[in-house]
Amino acid sequence: MREFSLPALYEVPSDGNLTDLIRRNASQHPDVAVMARKTDGGWADVTAEEFLAEVRGVAKGLVAAGVGVGDRVALLSRTRYEWVLLDFAIWSAGGVTVPVYETSSPEQIQWILGDSGASLAVVESAAHQASVESVREGLPALQGLWQIEDGAIARLTEAGAEVSDETLDARMSAANADDPATIVYTSGTTGRPKGCVLTHRAFFAECGNVVERLKPLFRTGESSVLLFLPAAHVFGRLIEVASVMAPIRLGCLPDIKTLTDELASFRPTLILGVPRVFEKVYNSARAKAQADGKGKIFDKAAHTAIAYSRALATPQGPSLGLRLKHRLFDKLVFSKLRAVLGGRGEYAISGGAPLGERLGHFFRGIGFTVLEGYGLTESCAATAFNPWDRPKIGTVGQPLPGSVVRIADDGEVLLHGEHVFTGYWNNEAATAEALADGWFHTGDIGTLDEDGYLAITGRKKEILVTAGGKNVAPAVIEDRIRAHALVAECMVVGDGRPFVGALVTLDEEFLGRWASEHGKPAGTTAATLREDPELLAEVQRAIDDGNAAVSKAESVRKFRVLASQFTEEAGHITPSLKLKRNVVAKDFADEIEAIYSK
Repeated sequence: MREFSLPALYEVPSDGNLTDLIRRNASQHPDVAVMARKTDGGWADVTAEEFLAEVRGVAKGLVAAGVGVGDRVALLSRTRYEWVLLDFAIWSAGGVTVPVYETSSPEQIQWILGDSGASLAVVESAAHQASVESVREGLPALQGLWQIEDGAIARLTEAGAEVSDETLDARMSAANADDPATIVYTSGTTGRPKGCVLTHRAFFAECGNVVERLKPLFRTGESSVLLFLPAAHVFGRLIEVASVMAPIRLGCLPDIKTLTDELASFRPTLILGVPRVFEKVYNSARAKAQADGKGKIFDKAAHTAIAYSRALATPQGPSLGLRLKHRLFDKLVFSKLRAVLGGRGEYAISGGAPLGERLGHFFRGIGFTVLEGYGLTESCAATAFNPWDRPKIGTVGQPLPGSVVRIADDGEVLLHGEHVFTGYWNNEAATAEALADGWFHTGDIGTLDEDGYLAITGRKKEILVTAGGKNVAPAVIEDRIRAHALVAECMVVGDGRPFVGALVTLDEEFLGRWASEHGKPAGTTAATLREDPELLAEVQRAIDDGNAAVSKAESVRKFRVLASQFTEEAGHITPSLKLKRNVVAKDFADEIEAIYSK
């Protein structure tokens, strides 16, 4: 199939903007908890009426600080309640939010603030403020700098005390659906980040159709979601706005180190994550079971869960024997895993990278269905996702209702719809290339099945061509290898080479556990274990599992375990955990050469 579309389930308002949502919520659901603020003692609910009042107070402060209609305001912070508050306050002041990852370097900050022409910035911490100050001479448009941990919210609210309600009401109504809501900079895997201009219309089309298609997941007064992904990423932003649109209770978690504890205390009904989160849940549970002498029971339970899920997709469904085994393991294993995830949820939304069929079936088999989706910054997050009632594991689902997915002759995925960005800020050439012929050219390679479910098989620019002329899409095998508990990252190499190889980094958390179980000295590191025969044999098992997903010509024949990690600080990965292949290839050129010289 070359093209597929679904009718829109939500009509985008002809006028208005995203601030209409918080005004509507305060009017229709004044006492409903729409937010939850993290406190030392747990979580404090914020009602729709209270949230609107706080937003208005901060927005008045932004107006008093000089933010005008259409002005860009940078927001550099971890995911926290104040991020959402400021985002809606910026819109309420008539401004345009420019998110900046809290891990960004001063050079990246200077580029994003300078390119966007941000007139004001709000940062989280003193360290962030120092980063901005270090490049401030190169930011002539920047007139104000506020710090959340230095009382920015209270100080802005106080500063706006003299701004009248009438003035703010006019500001809240200044933007229309086709005006920019935000400029989100891409991760910059192949060059400098480009600013994607997303309008209020794009968010209405995106979030309105997501909420309608996944209605059972967005029940006002019942559903809740804990956001622990970066709010600066468009995927996190989707959940922020969709939660407000529904509305459902939204909690923001700044530090994922406490994720397990916070899932237990917040008890979300919906979880938003990336594949690595779900891989960690599976691997941690399996490692704990092995440590407790229950590894065989866990493996049998996992096998049963996967078989049960696969059987759900058949006309006859699970057999009686499989249903009985499933019921037994639900008491012994599955219910405990669901408790780790908060105990109330039945669904998660996953994006950013492929989850993998095995994990997809495992989680559905334990009663916690992970709905995979696919999207880009340019498509305002999800442009395809699996419906809650008809998920097809191994695909990223059907197109967002109201949009079209087309497969070009060369296999590239093309998109059309109101959710697609309007262009790159200050970059007409890149815009013309990306939006050629009225379609957004994603750069991804994919297929559509007979029911319109999309499968992504790789990136056009990442296709390797071996010396023998074989085209290899790295993502397929990398994702399978990375699913192993010991593997942190994997990068397939082989462009112009006689065969396919791979660079592998080790997961530091599981390395310590594995080393202890195999009698290695305490404190053993990747650097000291990278040539260990037992460890290499374990990594080879991960490689073998990856090779099972591809043809012999595409399989990894040799690999190198690296002594260090791919890090954001070193420029190897983006804040959204995508590999910068050119940087990795340059920094580890000797390791790649070693694959082909031995």
